[in-house]
Formats: sequence, structure tokens, C-alpha cells
Amino acid sequence: MPYREPLGSSTAVTLLQAAIADLRCFRGDPMAKARQAAAAAPGWGGPQVFMAWLHLLSTEPTAAATASALLNTAKSLRLNADEQNHWRAANALAQGKWFEASDRVLAINRSNPLDGLALQIGHQIDFFTGNTQRLHTRIAQALPAWQRMGTETPEGYHAVLGMLAFGLEENAHYAEAERTGRRAVELEPHDGWAWHAVAHVMEMQQRRSEGAAWYASSSEWREGSFFSIHNHWHWALFELEMGQVDAVLERFDNHIFTPAHIALNLLDATSLLWRLKLRGVDVGDRWEPLAKRWASYATTSNYAFNDMHAMMALASAGHDNLATQLLQAQSEALQTPGDNANFLAQVGAPATQAMQAYAQGRCADAAKLLRPVIHQSANFGGSHAQRQVLQLTLEAALSSL
Repeated sequence: MPYREPLGSSTAVTLLQAAIADLRCFRGDPMAKARQAAAAAPGWGGPQVFMAWLHLLSTEPTAAATASALLNTAKSLRLNADEQNHWRAANALAQGKWFEASDRVLAINRSNPLDGLALQIGHQIDFFTGNTQRLHTRIAQALPAWQRMGTETPEGYHAVLGMLAFGLEENAHYAEAERTGRRAVELEPHDGWAWHAVAHVMEMQQRRSEGAAWYASSSEWREGSFFSIHNHWHWALFELEMGQVDAVLERFDNHIFTPAHIALNLLDATSLLWRLKLRGVDVGDRWEPLAKRWASYATTSNYAFNDMHAMMALASAGHDNLATQLLQAQSEALQTPGDNANFLAQVGAPATQAMQAYAQGRCADAAKLLRPVIHQSANFGGSHAQRQVLQLTLEAALSSL
């Protein structure tokens, strides 16, 4: 949105550009800045479209309704051509049409590869839909335009490199991914996504001590970052794989489990406890407060990847009624329009049932449910590292038979 003349005041435009810059690094408070931009230019719809994107990418159950309200407001306000295209893409996602939104954002970047917001939105959608190939190609296709710009390091270039690094890693181009990710961090040490891309390389290559040292080498990736919990999760994985269980639990208590009821953070906390569970580690009373935070998600299935993690917590804490409600919500979601029905049908519903079965000691049922979906698990989103929990659960179930 910043590369055609926006239709807001200069103050509002500056505020929205600052919000976009915050989002590039996953730090600060982009929502607050966008609200300030909307207040500074009440006749301009650009801030509302941006806020709609923020809600939609949270994957929260209420996100679509909130985003739709913002988009309805924006529709009656001034929007330039680029902002109108963003509106159409965001509106598609508000209706649960992940793949249409992905294609619409890709079309924005084909005509304007320098729209960094569109690149980042598209990259996140590719992540949420498990589109491994497009995680790389979307960014690679835009890269030459950024490299042709007049300055050596144009504003936002670090984020392009960070996204490219992650796409390269997810496609097993590890050496190039690491070089690119390290360059992104050199350009912007606060770019949490770039730090995370390098960590992914080390995770895939089982370079555990190097991965822990990578995060220990600086505190800049966590300063003011709302992505730091996920980076702490990666650090905890390195520690877990090195057998440092006490360090993992300390990191869970002090850096990963937070009071906030935010799905993306709950995913990390849940996945970590589940991996400890698979190893037979006694995690004490940690499941109960985590399950309470998932309770409000049990009645709505809007993103299958979240459902599976909610079930891990609910079943592990013995909340059978809520687990039943979650399965019912999935059954209803399978009959509703939108791409989540496909995510559920292909992977999400059997994976969620498998997690319940494993938590209840029904290991044969868990294995039976997981075997058919294990090789198509990318079809319901997440990264290779996140989806590994399916394979780990299958192996644990089989070893218990």
C-alpha cells in the first residue's frame, strides 16, 4: 500500500507506514498505530483494511467478524487502487477463502512487486495453508524488483530476505536459506522472522547446540517483539532435543506460557507440553491452566491447525465435555463454506481425533487415525517443524502397542 499515493493525510500515512514497519519485524504495536492513522484521517479506508488483515492473520475465532466490520467501514471511505485490491483480498479471507485471498495478493505483487505489505500478507497465508512451494516462489518472483532499487538496502528489504530465507528452508535449500536469513538479520537485527528462519535451518539439520547458541547470541530478536514467544519455542526445541528438560520447563514457565488468550501463542505452549508428554516427562499441573485458555475455542472450528492443538490441551487436562464440543464444532465446520472444511477433511479432523485418542491411552486408535494423513499434513498449515508433532505422536503411539 505505500507505493501509490494513499488518500489519507500526511500524518495518517506516516502512522500507517510505521504500523507496516512494525509488522515487518513483528514488534511494537501495529494495531495501535493503525488506529491512530484512522483517527487522523477519518475519511480514508487504508487503516481499516490494514487492521482487518491483522485480525484475519491472528486466526482467532472472532477475527472474521471483526475484519468484516472493518472492511464494511473501509468500503465507504476513500481507497486508492492498491488499497481496493487489498480490500478484495482481505474480504475473501474474511469469508474463509484462504486460497482466493492468496491468489488475489499474488496478483497485487505481480503488478507491484514493491508492495511489501502484500508480500508479507501472502507469505503468511502461504504459511497458514501449508503452501510450501509458494512460500518460496512468491518472494523469489518479487526479489529482482527490490534488488533493482536505487539504494543498496531499501526500506523493508530485510523483511523480503527474511521471508525468502524461510521459503528456501521449507523447500530444503538449507545453505542458501541460512545465508539469506543471516543477511536479513544483519540488515535489521530486530527482524524476528529472519531469526526464526535461520533457526528453522538448524532445526531441520539437527544442529541443536548451534541453534541454542544462535538465540543466545543476541537479545535483539525479543526486544519489543510479539513474535518472541515463537522464537523461544524454537529455542526450547533445541534444548529438548539435547535432553535439557529443566531448561525447557523454565523457558515454558517464563517465556512461552503467558496470560494472554492468543491462539498463536497457545499453539507454541501446547506443542511444547505435548512433546514433553510424548517423552514421558511429568509436567506437573501445567496442562490445566493451558486448557482453560483453550476453552473458549472449543465451540468454534475456524482453523483446523488450532483445533488439533486445542484438543491436545483439553484431552490432556481431562476436559472431556469441551473435547466433545470441539469435535462437534469440527463436524459442523465440515459442512460450511470456506477452505477450513477442506483443511479439516484432509488432515485436521482425523489429527484432532488422534490427539484425543493418544491422550486417553487409545494408542492403536491414534495410530490408525494418523497413518492416512501423516504424508499430507502440509495441507492444513504450519511449518515442517510444527507438523513434526504428528510424526512424533504416531511414533509414540506405535511404540506403546
